[in-house]
Amino acid sequence: MNRFMPQFPVQLYIDEESKVPKYRQIIDSILKDVDTGILLRGQRIPSINELSEEYYLARDTVEKAYNELRQRGIIESVRGKGYYIRSTETEKSLRILMIFNKISAYKKMIYNAFRKTIGPEAVVDLRIHHHNADLLHSFVEGHLGNYGYFVVMPHFYEDMPRAMEVLRKVPPHKLLILDKNIGSLGCEHAAVYQDFALDIYEALESGMDLMVKYHKLILAFPETVPYPPEIVAGFRNFCKAEAFDYEIVSEIEEDTRVQAGEAYVVIEETDLACLIKKCRAEGLTIGKDVGIVSFNDTPLKEILANGITVVSTDHERMGELAARMILERSQAKIRNPYALIRRKSL
Repeated sequence: MNRFMPQFPVQLYIDEESKVPKYRQIIDSILKDVDTGILLRGQRIPSINELSEEYYLARDTVEKAYNELRQRGIIESVRGKGYYIRSTETEKSLRILMIFNKISAYKKMIYNAFRKTIGPEAVVDLRIHHHNADLLHSFVEGHLGNYGYFVVMPHFYEDMPRAMEVLRKVPPHKLLILDKNIGSLGCEHAAVYQDFALDIYEALESGMDLMVKYHKLILAFPETVPYPPEIVAGFRNFCKAEAFDYEIVSEIEEDTRVQAGEAYVVIEETDLACLIKKCRAEGLTIGKDVGIVSFNDTPLKEILANGITVVSTDHERMGELAARMILERSQAKIRNPYALIRRKSL
């Protein structure tokens, strides 16, 4: 269906046979008219009722399209007058640079959820900084005018002061911090983050009815891979608060002595695999003699060793939240949910 409403410059293209939802086709048509100059800033467009009646569309369909366009700052509603084009910067507002510290299965979940939620109109470029602030600088410097948003995972550790300098160059309304919050940045940027110290503390505390079977907790925290040090602080605080004997090791090795009455918290999957093999070799029953808690859930952990208990954030929700905040122009700071998922290994 392709009609032209004489009283308005908008041209709407609705394909009844298309698998693309009609509300998305409305958005695409209006964005196309803006990009091609048919619709200019300040021009009035049809009301929800007018568009619904002219194209025989459900009012809810048109309203959904207009709400998204309004959230993205493309149109605005003027009380008593109607809807108008507010901004013609469609491409700029939807060009997003995502800068991750690394690629992993969990990061892919965040990225895929973000892409799905932000919509097909957005141009999303992905870069990896590998904990190197100079790489971050090369991604940001000279490109501030090329993107409407910068979504950054600020895992830098030793390079954090340099990284902070770079991030302060990004206007706060264009910056969204992902995964790790940095309160000392000193600007009103958006954030969807994990509180690593509090998350591990609260997750373990929620499993106290299971933890009491064990007299000692051991955290395998790698020295060679840069993980948030707040994990160690949260683990230590929990053990002290609940009067657990505890130990922090860098890895589970071939000569690591695993004993009944111990529970292990492991981050690396190589440590998880080694721990399971050692328990089997020494005849220790996982979940009874030895407890295991792993970081970050995967489908494999649901079935491995009859089910591995995990502490994990909701990676998909993190990506969805970040995308929605961009679409809604929100500058809120949101702590992403984190939980202990109980299975037989604890």
